[in-house]
Formats: sequence, C-alpha cells, structure tokens
Amino acid sequence: MQDQTEVRRFVASPVALARPAALRRRWRVQPYLFLLPSLAFLATFTYYPILSSLEMSLYRVTATVSHPTFTGLRNYAGLATDPIFRQVLRNSAEFLAGTVPVTVALALVLALLLNRAHALTTPFRTAFFYPTLLPLVGAAAIWLFVYTPGYGLIDVYLRAIVGGGVNWLGSPALALPAVMILTIWKNAGYYMLFYLAGLQTIPAELYEAGRLEGASGWQQFRAITFPLLGPTTLFVLLIASINAFQSVDQIWLMTGGGPDNTTNLLLFYIYQVAFMFFDLGKAAALTVFLLAVLMAIAALSFGVLERRIHYEV
Repeated sequence: MQDQTEVRRFVASPVALARPAALRRRWRVQPYLFLLPSLAFLATFTYYPILSSLEMSLYRVTATVSHPTFTGLRNYAGLATDPIFRQVLRNSAEFLAGTVPVTVALALVLALLLNRAHALTTPFRTAFFYPTLLPLVGAAAIWLFVYTPGYGLIDVYLRAIVGGGVNWLGSPALALPAVMILTIWKNAGYYMLFYLAGLQTIPAELYEAGRLEGASGWQQFRAITFPLLGPTTLFVLLIASINAFQSVDQIWLMTGGGPDNTTNLLLFYIYQVAFMFFDLGKAAALTVFLLAVLMAIAALSFGVLERRIHYEV
C-alpha cells in the first residue's frame, strides 16, 4: 500500500506532469531539425538568388555606372521596346513548339516499341538512350560535323543525290530547326525511360480484358495505355518545357545565337546581356521574366492538364 501511494504521489507531482509536455515539444522540433540542411541549401542556392535578382532588376547596374541607381520598373519597360528581346521570345516559342511535342511523341513511340520482350530489346534501348549519356559538348561536336558545309555528313549525301549542299547553321531559315533536331535527338531517349517505367505499372489484366471485348490495338492504346500514362505524360511535358527554356549550351556551341539572332534563345540572351554587355540590371529583369514563364508553365500543367489525368488503375 505504501509503494502504491508513493507511485500515485510521483505521477501526480508537477515534475512528472511536465515531462510529457516537454517530450512532446522536443518531438515537434526534431523533424524541423532534420529539414534544416535542405532548407539551408535551398535558401542559399535558390531563394537568395531569386530575391537578389528581383532586387537587382529594380536598379541600373552596368559597367559604366559606378554605383547602382534605383530605376523602379524601367528595366522591365525597356524589354517591351527591345527588338532583340521580341526576336528572342519568338525564337523561344518556336523552339518550344518544335521540340517538346515531337520529343514527347517520339519518346512514347519508342517506349511502346521497346516495351515488348524480344532478343534485341536491350541493345535497342541502349542505342536510343546513348545520346542522353553524351555530354552536350560532345553531342554538339557530332552534329557540327553533320551540318558542316562541304564535307559534313548531310552534305555528302546531298551532293550525291542532288549535286549541292546546304549551309544549315549559316542559314536564317534552317539554323533554328537544325538546333531543334539536335535537341530532339539528345532528349528523346531520356524521356523514353519514363514512359517505359510507366508502361511497366499498367496491369496486364486490363489488356487481356480489352482483347476479350474485341478491342483492337489502337482502341487499347486509346482507352487503356494513354489514359494511364497521364501522370507520366504530365511530368515529361513539364520537364521538357522547362528544359526548352533553359537551352543554352547547344546555342553557345553551335551558333552563338546567329545568324542575325535567329537562334538566340531566352537563357542565352540573359548570358549575353549579363556577361558580354555587362548590363546586370537588364539581365536580372530578364531572369525574373524567365522565372515567371517557368512558373506559368508549371501552374498551367498542374492546374489544367492535371484535371484530365487518372492517377489510379
């Protein structure tokens, strides 16, 4: 009886009652401590550069100005009257429309063809994925040789067939499509892997039920495969669209934005303005504009396209 009385007295004491509350507070704080390294990384390399660019876009910061001068929204207003910026926007829109749908469609077709088990499945998958493993510098060097006038691979065949060649990267009408072909060739195998992974998650019973109902291959694709690949398609479209606006390496290596700015894309123009013309205020305004475009693409993808997607099998 005495031991039970002492236990009740200890449990009812203020110290014992305070311990569970302190323990709960400690467990509330502990998860945030685990997130602290990631938060510090994001704050250093993502949030701070965004806020710094936003602040710098409100100032005139050039190589000829000793101290930054606050100009408000003048850098943004100057973009509306910049003819090169308008040309860059047209180029970026054409590049987006010319690469994203073709790359995604090609990746889906390749995944459908290589999803079947046969002896050559692994070699073909490796062959189509190989361009993704190449550094962009190496890929650009390969296609520079392909496009070289006179002795390039394409011109050799053209001279044998029609007796003449084409200056692919020197022609204002052909330079941007030539860069698009490189981009499609480089990225199709990468997106193919996502579609292959998505196809593996579709139960075979659904196709068996479709065949029992007399559905053709096209009907099975339209009613089963494509709807259930909706989440994969949304992800691939989002990544491909963002990558299209971030394309800069192939432009710098192959054309330098020429001829006459016909291949100049938004991120390469930011590089030119910042590190060739040394107009950091205008470059910051262009960076903020690019971030706004990327956020609009993400909002459109998740706000509009996601409503048409089936997430459950």
